[in-house]
Amino acid sequence: MLRLRKLEPTDLPFLYQWENDASAWADGANHNPLSQQDLRNYIESTTGDIYRDGQLRLIIEETSNTLTSNPLTLGCIDLFDFDPRNRRAAIGMYIAPEHRGKGVGKEALRLLEQYAFGHLNLRVLYAVIATKNIACTTLYRSTGYTSSPLPSWTLEDDANIWIKNHQ
Repeated sequence: MLRLRKLEPTDLPFLYQWENDASAWADGANHNPLSQQDLRNYIESTTGDIYRDGQLRLIIEETSNTLTSNPLTLGCIDLFDFDPRNRRAAIGMYIAPEHRGKGVGKEALRLLEQYAFGHLNLRVLYAVIATKNIACTTLYRSTGYTSSPLPSWTLEDDANIWIKNHQ
């Protein structure tokens, strides 16, 4: 069973590893290494309130049904480019390499949609995905998002914007 939760100081080692995964930089906004201090400052400054911060990063955890076991940290999922007036936000996601291809992204996206559409009352979620990112393209297509092309969107590749409107 997966759950999404707010960032904690103990997430620093995971964030440090994930944010410095150069193989993921072409698919995101980060194009340089981040220090532990950069990430510590981020964790300390974020309130977890998307209306205050303009973004929300949640940790994806696998939990068991027992109270004694420690959750397994699998990745993170973000809402950013938050526009409260038009009730929309962009999605970013990082699944640790050892947990990819196991349905984690699909379940995390489902949980994020429930929160965004149900609790935040957003009406549109979207993600910009490089055309060569087959895993993400498959994920968004299989979860009801529709796409439109963004030619020459990044230096590395064309992209598609994947959009889901809340019914």
